[in-house]
Amino acid sequence: MSSRAQRWLLGVPWLLAGALWIAAASPAGGADDGVQAPPQEPPGTAAPAEVVRQLQAEVTAAVRQFELRDSEGVLRHVSEQYRTGPFTKPTLRAHLQAMFAVYDAMKVRVRIDTVRMVGDHAWVYSSGELAGHFAWLDRWVPVLSWQRELEVARREGGVWRLFGYQR
Repeated sequence: MSSRAQRWLLGVPWLLAGALWIAAASPAGGADDGVQAPPQEPPGTAAPAEVVRQLQAEVTAAVRQFELRDSEGVLRHVSEQYRTGPFTKPTLRAHLQAMFAVYDAMKVRVRIDTVRMVGDHAWVYSSGELAGHFAWLDRWVPVLSWQRELEVARREGGVWRLFGYQR
């Protein structure tokens, strides 16, 4: 078996586990009981336009690094203290490496839906989708999509970094 095929076989379980963990770690718990609660105003206050602009610039830079398959470039936008559910910065590194081993190219679209300031933290609600390309199929496949998911950022060393939703 070729080295690439072995990496692909080893990467698929990691990728599937990662997608399941993301769904389970979301604030909604990944469950849909069919009953929707009335829309509520998120906690905090609306972020100033300058904060939203800075966060959008960080997201744009992280997307560029992701599409270049530069895991360390992506992780520069993540705090060393990052934690959301079971995810930590080392966990994110492993998932990025697994995705980059499985797909020969990746595309991501991220839209910031709203940003709320809760103390010194920016609660960033975003929507987006991630697609991977299989060279041997010459086909793009959807990997992950999300709607209005919460991530928390904080300023570290003068720049915004993902800190995680640490309840």
